[in-house]
Amino acid sequence: MCKKAHIYEMILQLYSINYSLMKKLIVLLFILLSSLAKAQNCNCSQNFEFLVGKIKANYVGYRDKVNKSNQQRFDLFTDSLRKVARSTEEADCRDICQKWLSYFKDGHIGMSSFTPGNAKDNDIRSYFAGTEKTGWTEDTFNSYLKNKVNSLDGIEGIWSEHAGKYKIGIVKDSASKKDEYMGFIIKADGIYWMPQQVKLCVKKTKDKYSLLSYRLFNHDNSNPSFYKSKDTLDFGIYGKWYRGNIPIVVVKPVKETDLSPSFRILDKETNLLTIPYFRIRYKKAVDSIIEKNKALLEQTKHLIIDVRNNSGGSVYTFEKLLPYLYTNPIYINGGSVLATEDNIKNGYDIDDVSFTESKKKEIKETAAKLRAHLGELYPLYSGETLRLDSIKKNPGRVSILINGGCASSTEFFILAAEQSKKVTLFGENSGGAVDYIEVISLKMPCNYFSFSYPACRSFLVDKRPLDNIGIAPNVIIPENVQDWVEFVRTYSTNP
Repeated sequence: MCKKAHIYEMILQLYSINYSLMKKLIVLLFILLSSLAKAQNCNCSQNFEFLVGKIKANYVGYRDKVNKSNQQRFDLFTDSLRKVARSTEEADCRDICQKWLSYFKDGHIGMSSFTPGNAKDNDIRSYFAGTEKTGWTEDTFNSYLKNKVNSLDGIEGIWSEHAGKYKIGIVKDSASKKDEYMGFIIKADGIYWMPQQVKLCVKKTKDKYSLLSYRLFNHDNSNPSFYKSKDTLDFGIYGKWYRGNIPIVVVKPVKETDLSPSFRILDKETNLLTIPYFRIRYKKAVDSIIEKNKALLEQTKHLIIDVRNNSGGSVYTFEKLLPYLYTNPIYINGGSVLATEDNIKNGYDIDDVSFTESKKKEIKETAAKLRAHLGELYPLYSGETLRLDSIKKNPGRVSILINGGCASSTEFFILAAEQSKKVTLFGENSGGAVDYIEVISLKMPCNYFSFSYPACRSFLVDKRPLDNIGIAPNVIIPENVQDWVEFVRTYSTNP
């Protein structure tokens, strides 16, 4: 307000000097004010406060997870991060926000950064300009390596990834009293990473190295597996770095991972249906496999359904499968939506050219119901019971493989399936991300970033809370068993 008042005061002074000049300046000033209004704000303190306010107002699990028993502890935690945010560089702000979100331990809460198309190269370069740097340069580090050649630690040196586009120097961290080593950029892409920026930190205990920190391409903190073997640093899913001669690696074009369902005959009594993903785009493929193998399914006694590491998607993807599991009515839990304007606008009052007129009408009616109950936890979805006219003789036995990678809609499938007398769950507890669902995404004031949270609370929370617990299998598969499918195939004769 003070700045605007000052601007208008200047305008009044100019009026007495030159009316014509004043009119031109007014136009320019309003253009300036308009552009400033549209400009993003990457101040960490303000972004942190925005996040806290929006989650508190819109996250459907907030009232369950912040209560009288932990309110004081939560407030202290929030205030400690609030103080850090006030003096945090822009590029480190995401870590602060993510740390705060982690308090809720909700698999549907998280942040995204620098999604394709939301930032230009110069903007990215400028944003990360303030990240942690070292005084080491390529020249000073080469001199160090030459002068200390007989006393270097086994991890010190210049390391390159297989394509040679990135190079880092790893040197003992002089600021640390312990055996810690810092990896800094020597050569990089020149957009996300620049020379002298700190990429990683490693600690040495006796002769073993462990990773203290590792930043991804967008500077997000990660904790990948790490192993040093002679002149190779192995970062698990993030690849390997080499010292000295780089091995020739044939890099194949990156293709999207195929997560389509598959069907296989294991023996005369057993079929295997594998469904890696319940995302709605795989519904046609799932339906097609079931239809194509209808005769086999109805003639074979044992069906194994492998949904390990299926992180969810849509409940509609598995609806054609339920008749093959059905023995008695199946209760499908409902849920309540936290009716706030943010949640309605970004999750329940959406428009899409692909929607049919009936779908658009349904969406408008849903939005109207929610707006009539603003601020309330509105029971949008009533629980319902699935009743079918008949029970299929085959498959007479259904075994479902589950593990910690099963989450969200996949857990809805498991909850429905476990009610059948035919079904046995094998494996380990599911992931436990089913209490709070229907994810909403909001942009931060710094629009390089967005965050997501669920708006719908399952009725299960009051009867059988599963978040961070998961659904337990009927039969735990021992840790030493590598072939789970074979274990289940022979289980009836080897219980």
